[in-house]
Amino acid sequence: MKKTAFLTPLAAAAALLIGTTASAQKTFKVAYIDPLSGPFANVGELMLTHTQYAIEDINAKGGVLKGTKLQLLQFDSKLSAQESQSALQAAIDQGAKAIVTGGSGSSVVTALVQAAARHNQRNPGKEILVLNHSSIDPELTGKACNFWHFQFEANTAMKMKAIANYIKKQPDIKKVYLLNQDYAHGKQWAHYGREMVGLARPDIQFVGEALHPIGRVKDFAPYLAKVKSSEADSVISGNWGQDMTLLLKAAGDAGYNLRYFNHSAGSIPGTVLAVSQAKQGQLTWVAEWHPGQADTPKVDALAKTYQAKTGKDFLAPRIEMTPRFLAAAINKAQSTDPVKVARALEDLTLDSVVGPVRMRGEDHQLLLPQVVNTIAPVDGKAVKVGWEGTNYGFRTDAAYTGNELAQGTDCKMTRP
Repeated sequence: MKKTAFLTPLAAAAALLIGTTASAQKTFKVAYIDPLSGPFANVGELMLTHTQYAIEDINAKGGVLKGTKLQLLQFDSKLSAQESQSALQAAIDQGAKAIVTGGSGSSVVTALVQAAARHNQRNPGKEILVLNHSSIDPELTGKACNFWHFQFEANTAMKMKAIANYIKKQPDIKKVYLLNQDYAHGKQWAHYGREMVGLARPDIQFVGEALHPIGRVKDFAPYLAKVKSSEADSVISGNWGQDMTLLLKAAGDAGYNLRYFNHSAGSIPGTVLAVSQAKQGQLTWVAEWHPGQADTPKVDALAKTYQAKTGKDFLAPRIEMTPRFLAAAINKAQSTDPVKVARALEDLTLDSVVGPVRMRGEDHQLLLPQVVNTIAPVDGKAVKVGWEGTNYGFRTDAAYTGNELAQGTDCKMTRP
């Protein structure tokens, strides 16, 4: 006779616990590591909200693999490589399999990529991916490329190529000053500016160059005095966050009318307001999209639902699409194993709100369109929408596809 198996109360409780644990394990943990305090906290909060929105939307639609939900963990990088690496270890300890980062600067992101790679080498089966939405150091997808790192923003060289193409058709730009933050990205923005703009316009004079501490200058008047004495009409500056808004304020106070060429400052809170208050200068920057851009119905629809849900303005499609790339790769791989997900990300094309975009497999650089645009007063024609409660918005100057801006790569990637 077959015996019937009965569970003791203790065994029944254990079985229930195992079932609960199995259910709880149907998550894929993603760690957000970016500045949530200090001078660039508003930047970090903006990026966090974009990331949260995408993850909540993915989960609302069933998550990945027909039921696995993405779970977002939050960590403050404090704009420090050391703090970020401590946050990375905490994320790993809590079971994260991917981190979303990029708003802490290229030096911090580089340190995170290196730390993640060391961890992955020492801990096979417990790997973690680095999804970088905003740090644009070309080395990250060049000589320092890494299998575990994916770049979701156009890099410095791609952005400067777009600006150089635009400046080539602006004969009134004659004398350029290079004013940048004193860290890897600031130096690179200056380097590529001199190189690419100089190539596009050999007649342009570079009349001066200066580097300043990142996030620590309270008054840019002394720097602007040197710019003025050089008789520059334009400034190539990679400044972002308060370093850009304070630069604009100082120029306005001095009545100094300059043209600024930047990578992404217009997407940072406070920049449009600073331009409107300065009433001097033109800030031209590059992004995959800008508010008020014509003929972008998919982004417009997303911006509307985003604003309705979060109460905040939508600014950066690439940040919102980063978790969507991750979800698409998990579904493509039919696995949450980071190695398989990384392989699925390679050459993955996503039909995004800014059009089809491809993650280039050879160096993990996303080929993203770029729009050169200038913060300018609303005129009802070129600029129809005001921003940040001002009568200033964004004027489209030129647009380029990701393929048009793509650079060659010297990436030699080691794959597991």
